[in-house]
Amino acid sequence: MEKSMSMAPLLLMVLCLPFALGWHDYNQALSKSILFFEAQRSGYLPHNQRVTWRANSGLNDGKASGVDLVGGYYDAGDNVKFGLPMAFTITMMSWSIIEYGKPMAANGELGHAMEAVKWGTDYLIKAHPEPYVLYGEVGDGNTDHYCWQRPEDMTTDRHAYRIDPSNPGSDLAGETAAAMAAASIVFRRSNPAYSSELLHHAYQLFDFADKYKGKYDSSITVAQKYYRSVSGYNDELLWAAAWLYQASNNQYYLNYLGKNGDSMGGTGWAMTEFGWDVKYAGVQTLVAKFLMQGKAGMHAPVFERYHQKAEHFMCSLIGKGTRNVQKTPGGLMFRQRWNNMQFVTSASFLATVYSDYLASSKGTLRCAAGNVAPTQLLSFAKSQVDYLLGDNPRGTSYMVGYGNNFPRQVHHRGSSIVSIKVDSKFIACRQGYAAWYTRKASDPNVLTGAVVGGPDAYDNFADERNNYEQTEPATYNNAPLLGILARLGSGHSGYNQLLPEAVPVPKPVAAKPKAEPKAKSTPNPATTSSPIFIQQKMTTSWNEKGRTYYRYSIVMTNKSSKTLNDLKLSISKLYGPIWGLTKSGNSYGFPTHLNSLPAGKSLEFVYIHAASPADVSVSSYNLA
Repeated sequence: MEKSMSMAPLLLMVLCLPFALGWHDYNQALSKSILFFEAQRSGYLPHNQRVTWRANSGLNDGKASGVDLVGGYYDAGDNVKFGLPMAFTITMMSWSIIEYGKPMAANGELGHAMEAVKWGTDYLIKAHPEPYVLYGEVGDGNTDHYCWQRPEDMTTDRHAYRIDPSNPGSDLAGETAAAMAAASIVFRRSNPAYSSELLHHAYQLFDFADKYKGKYDSSITVAQKYYRSVSGYNDELLWAAAWLYQASNNQYYLNYLGKNGDSMGGTGWAMTEFGWDVKYAGVQTLVAKFLMQGKAGMHAPVFERYHQKAEHFMCSLIGKGTRNVQKTPGGLMFRQRWNNMQFVTSASFLATVYSDYLASSKGTLRCAAGNVAPTQLLSFAKSQVDYLLGDNPRGTSYMVGYGNNFPRQVHHRGSSIVSIKVDSKFIACRQGYAAWYTRKASDPNVLTGAVVGGPDAYDNFADERNNYEQTEPATYNNAPLLGILARLGSGHSGYNQLLPEAVPVPKPVAAKPKAEPKAKSTPNPATTSSPIFIQQKMTTSWNEKGRTYYRYSIVMTNKSSKTLNDLKLSISKLYGPIWGLTKSGNSYGFPTHLNSLPAGKSLEFVYIHAASPADVSVSSYNLA
């Protein structure tokens, strides 16, 4: 009897704490978290749009400024397109795919994830119409927040704001360069021409950011109330350089990190946060990776200082450092009242990849409290994701649509108002507040996959639409989560994250049977069974001013029985001059004296640079 009595409080405790027994379907959460981005789309929605309660919106964006700015993402629960958080979202989605594209592919979600990235990069390309011009905002937060309207009904001002040499914005241009560079890695195998285009924009944007220095919110002042650049722009310049080095292997960017690490704060700032404004912890994590890969060279002492600061950040997350992050009683990392979850997902992503970097290098985490196994970092990330998905004192999932107990009154215009496809009657600016914002009922449209701001410092949460600090979602909450969920959902370790990135080619998301292509029609993409045979070899090398240069020869042979026309080659990782081809845009074709290559004939071209061989592939061709 006494035994039974003593067990009762324990049983009661277990029943009252559902978070103690949690188990989660990370693959399902991944699918939902990617779906959220489709709800945030602006512009003409594609035929395969899965969030069907949304419709076209923002179709005149940029028109008054003489530029096409249709597309992109709304950042959160409003209808403004803010360039800085949008670019950071694209960078983090891309990083998620670069690190964990294989488990995403195994889950069938890689295609959707890459579509989400491309929806953003297509817009960023439009927003960068000239080398030294970048549009950084469409719409105005002040007038937009005065209205509560569906994106499809939008009547607010859609003025487009830009930076240029007279009105610089190194943080905005730097983050956009990072996004373009990271995305170029994502598409390198599946769409090499698009990858090259993205890298070209990244080069130009970095040059713009570095040449014309200034804070973007001093030029686009309407952003100050919403996305003020508190950290300045040095972190974005280092962040962009790190991504450009990772994407191009160009030593210029590695040298930039080495020469400017101390003066720009990369080796000085010991961080306990990472997000759309403050990138130092992200830079330090990437540079630590380069160091582990043996790429530091002469910059090894500087890179080791970056490395130390990366480890300071990681130690602070798991409570083993000299200055540790604050946590709620339920164990959630806590940074601030307003949308705290953005810091949770971003920090957890860094912990996840750094855990795998350490495991790949057979290393340990060096903390003030002693050496720590890499698995503790992954355990921290898992604990944060599990809390987010429902393992918390309230038993609440902070991802909309996941589990049974999730927020029903999300601070989001589109989800809180009946779909325009259900009721097409126009909803005016203030009418939305009167009829829908104050309505004490569940949202008519479930914003599946959205990660809301989350609880306060004591694990308290109020599911109320006007509680924007806790119930508003954001794209940059979800972006880092993609990688963590893919990693946790794979259910095993054994990754080697220090090997070169090789994002798999996704299977078609909605494959449709295609008719057999007719001869002499549109150019045929080259495949492994291509009749075009390419052989590349190094023919000579020499030293010049302490550097070794190589001459590479490429012989391309037409092995078919027909004449080769309309050739387009993709050449990446080329850092020197090339002879024997004609460049057109981002691709290469026959030299000016040659229009075709007869059956059985060969064509040679050469290039010189101080690096490993370039990647040469056939983008398209025609046989006649």
